[in-house]
Amino acid sequence: MFYLDFEEKLEKLESEKKSLQKASEESGIDISSKILSIEKKEKTELEKIYSNLSPWQIVKIARHPQRPKTKDYIQNIFENFTSLYGDRLYSEDNAVISGMAFLDQNPVLVLGTEKGHDMNSRIKHNFGMAKPEGYRKSQRIMKLASKLNLPLICFIDTSGAYPGKDAEERGQAEAIAQSMKVALNCEAPCISVVIGEGGSGGAIALATSDKVLMLSNSIYSVISPEGCSSILWKSSDYAETASNSLKITAKDCLDLKIIDEIIEEPIGGAHRNHEIICRDLKKSLLENLNELKKIDLATLLTKRNNRYLNYLP
Repeated sequence: MFYLDFEEKLEKLESEKKSLQKASEESGIDISSKILSIEKKEKTELEKIYSNLSPWQIVKIARHPQRPKTKDYIQNIFENFTSLYGDRLYSEDNAVISGMAFLDQNPVLVLGTEKGHDMNSRIKHNFGMAKPEGYRKSQRIMKLASKLNLPLICFIDTSGAYPGKDAEERGQAEAIAQSMKVALNCEAPCISVVIGEGGSGGAIALATSDKVLMLSNSIYSVISPEGCSSILWKSSDYAETASNSLKITAKDCLDLKIIDEIIEEPIGGAHRNHEIICRDLKKSLLENLNELKKIDLATLLTKRNNRYLNYLP
């Protein structure tokens, strides 16, 4: 288990438990009562830490390397996922995963930004930062959802769109704007879920939906805390201060009516129990999908467009 800096006590308890287990294996002494005592302390400490998280601590949890990624949710929530590749214009962007699948026998289209779990997969998926071809692939899938009248489910986990020179030369801003436009006019129910980081236009390109959900320890913001700190203080050293003012947590976003629902994670974060968070997210997706299916298409499109127009001053 990778421990965050504010989980120092948990790391010490885990280390103590492993030392006792090793000593028991070598000596054959029964230490079950001591192990049980440590596990009780771990549970108490975990509940204490996660009952009062600061925005900066939530940022760190949202970026946890063992947090479930888009591929994990696709594997555990959907059946018969079939990948769809390419934007039919330039190339395949591995930062964006797309395909057809079944959600409890409901055919759906799935889109999501993928960060990867280890260095090789992170490099392959460009750390979840999509280029223009990734957003044009997203547009293709949105148009396919309209054509086939299949619900679209989007998973968001990105620090933002890729800011490189090559991406800008190929029309990064235009691709993001077009994705939002296509999403607003997608003639099918759309649900988006922020599962980790939801950063800037790179996130909203896939979050222009009828329902926007967030996991309780995810973040959604116009800019990263480090980016905000660099602009305001000319240094990234004030990222924690920035995170306290940006209103980036799921609770903040719900209060501001930017999202519709928070899916509570297990105590200690989604990375501690993939099975539970996948189960709860699947339940929420089915409930929201059934609700959206009851709304006629014209009303759905009107409500979706009004929702985003109401964000304007």
